[in-house]
Amino acid sequence: MALKVLALQLLASLAAFLPTTSPANLSYPAVFNFGDSNSDTGGLNAGIAFPIKRFCNGYLIIDYLMNEMDLPFLNPYLDSVGAPSFQTGCNFATGGSTVLPANAASISPFSFGIQVAQFGRFKAKALEILSKDKKLQNVLPFEDYFKQGLYTFDVGQNDLDGAFSSKSEDQVVALIPSIMTEFEAGIQKLYNQGAKNFRIHNTGPLGCLPRIIATFGKNPSQLDQFGCVASHNRAATAFNAQLHDLCFKFQRKFPEANVTYINIYKIKLDLITNYAQYGFKQGIAACCGYGGLPLNFDNRINCGETKNLNGTLVTATPCTNPEEYVNWDGNHYTQAANQYVSTQILTGNYSETLDIFQY
Repeated sequence: MALKVLALQLLASLAAFLPTTSPANLSYPAVFNFGDSNSDTGGLNAGIAFPIKRFCNGYLIIDYLMNEMDLPFLNPYLDSVGAPSFQTGCNFATGGSTVLPANAASISPFSFGIQVAQFGRFKAKALEILSKDKKLQNVLPFEDYFKQGLYTFDVGQNDLDGAFSSKSEDQVVALIPSIMTEFEAGIQKLYNQGAKNFRIHNTGPLGCLPRIIATFGKNPSQLDQFGCVASHNRAATAFNAQLHDLCFKFQRKFPEANVTYINIYKIKLDLITNYAQYGFKQGIAACCGYGGLPLNFDNRINCGETKNLNGTLVTATPCTNPEEYVNWDGNHYTQAANQYVSTQILTGNYSETLDIFQY
């Protein structure tokens, strides 16, 4: 009993030093987003004619956040067809993107450093055009929008995912510091160009994706108590710990910045492991896939494809009730899951505003 009381007292003492959390107060004139398929609103489709425009059956987390701010959905930087408006922001995220520079095997050539460079060109060109032609001010951000805007990030998952294809868990974890160095360099470049408001998502439970389980979880000993691949989730946890430290370091280095760290991992893992509690019927199985439960995923065929497998022509078709599934296609989340994650983000319970004056 004495030990229990002591533990509670210790927790109470530590709580006094924890970062503050509060309901998300999102009021910004514009949003500039960087990342991978988790927030790609058509960038990879426009950039390399990738056959999928969105890696979901509907809205993404970034869409729900834009809606919360009463701002239009973000148009991709690479999409000029139809002369889209960028007045309230721009999306530089592309599916398959990594933090580390892309290589010949990368799905997307638009790694984080390239996205940051694209932002630099976008800002310079927008301000140059506005200085010459005021008629375009309804489709391009004002200079103050760049200063007062929100800069959002969800990237890094593909670095871990790709590394596991050729490296051991220890080797993947050893790679994380170099990922952090590259990410820090990118956000500092944005800061130097006037960015002040940063919302940084950590990475989700990689080991709970059907594709990862189908590939790395064939031996039950590789799975944790939730049926997820333990090694991948440990690596994601290590990544998030270092990202968290980087955010504190950045906030201390640049006191004028406003850095908020969002614990996406915790939200998604809770959703996957307690899916029934939140109205879902499948926590891990893919809605759009092939093979049936428990994963409904086959590495040989992607969502929407028709292929000859073992002499039989089959199609990986979507389920009829995607609102009951957490996972969409073995790699990404359904609209229903994205909506749930967004509501949790907006409570502020999973956000840490990194105030250096608390330490």
